[in-house]
Amino acid sequence: MEKRLTTTAMLFSLGFVFMLVFAVGAFFYGIQIGTEKAEAKYTAKSEAGKKSEDTAPYQQQELVSFYLTVFSPYREFQAEWLTVSDKLLRGGNLDAGSAFKNLAKLADQKAEEASSFNMQKSPLLGEAQVAYIRSLKYFKDTAAKAAADKTNDPAKLLEHIKSDKNYKSAVGESLAAQQAYYDAMQKWAASVDPAIPAAYKAATPMSVDQWDKLSLIVKNRVAVSHLSERGELFGFMPQDLTSRVDEFIRSGQASKMKLNTVGGIVDILLNTRAVDAGDFSANKARFYQSETLPQLPFFYSE
Repeated sequence: MEKRLTTTAMLFSLGFVFMLVFAVGAFFYGIQIGTEKAEAKYTAKSEAGKKSEDTAPYQQQELVSFYLTVFSPYREFQAEWLTVSDKLLRGGNLDAGSAFKNLAKLADQKAEEASSFNMQKSPLLGEAQVAYIRSLKYFKDTAAKAAADKTNDPAKLLEHIKSDKNYKSAVGESLAAQQAYYDAMQKWAASVDPAIPAAYKAATPMSVDQWDKLSLIVKNRVAVSHLSERGELFGFMPQDLTSRVDEFIRSGQASKMKLNTVGGIVDILLNTRAVDAGDFSANKARFYQSETLPQLPFFYSE
């Protein structure tokens, strides 16, 4: 004989089923919420760690070590490269094949020197080191190709070099390295002088008044940006350009020529080749006696 469930038993059974479904749903919902919270917490920690790394102050010794082990070897090569390029430009007496063979060997040697000390613990300096080494390797390839070029016309040979993709990459890497190095200097300056920002986004265009309110270390970073935009190699340093801009403004030349933007002044100075290596040293006593600078040779050479 079949037993029929009473109304109370049926209600009890249905209630139990609903409670079971609700409990399972709540369990999985709880897992989802917990997972999302854990992921959010991990992401926040990761971003905080990255932010801490990006804004970490740089020690002066790190900047000096980079100067001695990476920057100096690169600059020694660049000086030789610019000397040979200048002779080609002027059409002077030059055995181009021999000169570029020597430059290829020198680039390889200086790349090894720049690799001898590990700067990777300092993110910006590590970035600059890698870029300078890449630049030297691209210069090596460019020089090897130029050495095999049978062009007898110095002007045409120089044109071939400057249109070569390896040369363009070499210049681009050099400018990227310079930018990272000067970024590291600014972060160091910010750690010793609260008035200096660890990073600075320049106004475009930047007015003369805005420029005048900046500290030297930030002006140098702005100068680096202008040089990067030009995509050229120059024998002078960014601080040489900075000092010429300041001199141009303070002498009244900018006002006379109605130049109200830093970009306009930079264009005039670079287009007329009015910036030379050593301009910063010549103006340092007049303009920058109280400025915060790391103890790097190119800021203190006389």
